[in-house]
Amino acid sequence: MATETEIKLSLPARATSQLARHPLLAGVESHRQLLVNTYYDTPTSRLRSERIVLRHRRKGRAWLLTVKTAAILSGGLAQRSEWEAAGQLGEFDFSHVDDAAVRSLLESLRGELQPIFTTRFTRQTWLFEPGDGLRVEVALDRGWIQAEGRRRMIREIELELLSGTLSDLFRLASDLQSTLALHPEASSKSDRAYRLLANAPLGAVKASLVPVEGSMSTIAAFRLIALSCLNHLQSNEEGVCNTELPEFVHQARVAIRRLRSAMRLWEPLLPETFVARFDPLWQSLASKLGDARNWDVFIAETLPALSEAFPHSAPIERLALRSQRWRASSRAAARRALRAPDYSRLLIEFTAAVLGLPDARAGRLDGFVPRCLGKRLRRVNERSPDALGADVAARHRLRVAFKQLRYALEFFTPILAGPALLSYHQAATSLQEVLGRLNDLAVAQQSTSSALPGRQGEAIQRWLGAEVEARLPELASLLDVFERQSLPWKTL
Repeated sequence: MATETEIKLSLPARATSQLARHPLLAGVESHRQLLVNTYYDTPTSRLRSERIVLRHRRKGRAWLLTVKTAAILSGGLAQRSEWEAAGQLGEFDFSHVDDAAVRSLLESLRGELQPIFTTRFTRQTWLFEPGDGLRVEVALDRGWIQAEGRRRMIREIELELLSGTLSDLFRLASDLQSTLALHPEASSKSDRAYRLLANAPLGAVKASLVPVEGSMSTIAAFRLIALSCLNHLQSNEEGVCNTELPEFVHQARVAIRRLRSAMRLWEPLLPETFVARFDPLWQSLASKLGDARNWDVFIAETLPALSEAFPHSAPIERLALRSQRWRASSRAAARRALRAPDYSRLLIEFTAAVLGLPDARAGRLDGFVPRCLGKRLRRVNERSPDALGADVAARHRLRVAFKQLRYALEFFTPILAGPALLSYHQAATSLQEVLGRLNDLAVAQQSTSSALPGRQGEAIQRWLGAEVEARLPELASLLDVFERQSLPWKTL
């Protein structure tokens, strides 16, 4: 078995010719080869569900049978097991697969395997060998994915680490980014092919459960969680940039909030330079997505309620027109942010920094969790009394504290599983939803004040204020329910 380690980067058409002229590849001979790949799965997509990729690849006149574990890409990085041997198209000999579980599964499915899609592309390769033991294959792939008569273009660079360190590989990616418009890929060729095969509309992706274990080091757990947040963010990039659906913006924003919450939770164990460098960058990106999300919520939820409360109102009509314009402007800003070279570089630099975090004296995760959750709970308890009054800022501070507590619970779910966790999480979620709606009303008050200054918006402001007051008793009741919950981390 070999472990394949590579960074996948997409690039615009104009950058393909620039790669060969890049100073890092000056004087390096390149080679071209046509690669034709046939991928297999069962009619029920069993291999995909098990995150296994099976293909026959034609290189010249020879065929290779390849088995891979399907990696989840974060910052373009893919690390996966790979087994490759000579074979014939349509014939399956899995004797070279030395993972017993993988081989047994493949053997059991042999009779169900069928070709499902193909990829056909020209690969131009350079062997980058600057010295000091570093060897990287730089491959430029241009061609097509084909599935059920549909096609999707392939145009990407793969940097495969043959020898050297991950930091060397990311340094090369960063150096190439300095002059080329390269963006970390969010999905592999096979992932994109499966989506093409399904021919289904692009859908927003929610956060997935992160498989942390109590015995792992706290820094190893942070790495896993941070990279999962990056994958969550990147899985929604295309939807933010190419559709008008609000859920993509929402999920991208949630991904960044979860990532920043993780950085806050682990801050005592992270290098000061790491937090100081990256937190402001993620905060800036979050604010651009946040503006778009706020207008989406205002138009979808608050404005209809205002229109019902003030039918045939000229101020409401002016507010609706202005909010539509502002939403369009904020959505355009969000798209520019995700298409900007700075964002592409941030993904590479942050991934490299996360992977390079030292494990020394980090301790086990199961010892860290009770201290971490206890600290989050104390912050919630300190901020709760002030949130029941008229102080909008106090409610916002409580909302932030609850988000950090809830995200921490979700991060640690695999080691907290039990009935107490479910009840506690439901109580925290209910509170966060009410605090979220109160925050939406506060944002609506600010937006209305900007759109309808002076006496134009007085009646609307009074209505919004009454809506806030009407929800405060529910907030108090939910806080009381939450305070009586058993702590799910007490048994750790």
